[in-house]
Amino acid sequence: MSDHQPRKRFGQNFLVDRSIIERIVKTVNPQPSDNLIEIGPGLAAITEYLIARCPQMRVIELDRDLVAHLSERFTGLAIHSGDALKVDYRQFYRDGEPLRLVGNLPYNISTPLLFHLLSYRELIADMHFMLQKEVVDRLGAQPGSKAYGRLSVMIQYHCRVMPVIAVPPGAFRPPPKVQSAVVKLTPHRQLPHCADDPVLLGQLVAHCFGQRRKTLRNGLKPYGEAVATLEQELDLTRRAEQLSVAEFVAVANSISRWQRANPAVSRP
Repeated sequence: MSDHQPRKRFGQNFLVDRSIIERIVKTVNPQPSDNLIEIGPGLAAITEYLIARCPQMRVIELDRDLVAHLSERFTGLAIHSGDALKVDYRQFYRDGEPLRLVGNLPYNISTPLLFHLLSYRELIADMHFMLQKEVVDRLGAQPGSKAYGRLSVMIQYHCRVMPVIAVPPGAFRPPPKVQSAVVKLTPHRQLPHCADDPVLLGQLVAHCFGQRRKTLRNGLKPYGEAVATLEQELDLTRRAEQLSVAEFVAVANSISRWQRANPAVSRP
């Protein structure tokens, strides 16, 4: 299907560099019994190598023309036709066989898709994704760096981040205007820092980075009297970008404890 025209509305940039493809497959190292799912297989550049090692793999594809192509090319391939952002990944879980996810993700949906997948963290063994290099840099960024933000904190809270392969624009058709990279995300089996209220943690991190120019003292004002309890634990003259994942969890837990002790007080 070499005449298929990449569609901008689907964010399609097809990987064509065989050496890069082989390095990705070697890194993923699929086994015959793996519960392997490829998101956005496109023209099957990676799929043909993966399915040779893991015949029972599944794919998720939104483009109906490509679904038809995949069905014709790979007899028996389990194809889920739909939007990866809306898929309930619980349907693919098999007891004792957690999901392994692979994909050259459309850059325009990569961040929301990562957040969507985090809600299934306990069902996932690992994820290997091709992303914009800037996004990969953000995933693994450390406190104090320009790339450090909400995505860094929430991904690192849930996963170990390991960039594995740098991919130049020329490896794709059409070549994107940005550098790319493959990253391995391995969900923590036991969280290094456990939030008492994960929803509150997510809200807190989003709020703080939405006010990243403000000091914590000013940025956390919506949390009212709960912030006063933090004075002895944290330097509130710092900004969000200076806090580690562990510190964000500690702040969230402190606020959570105060809210439980003061249930009648309104919440932000």
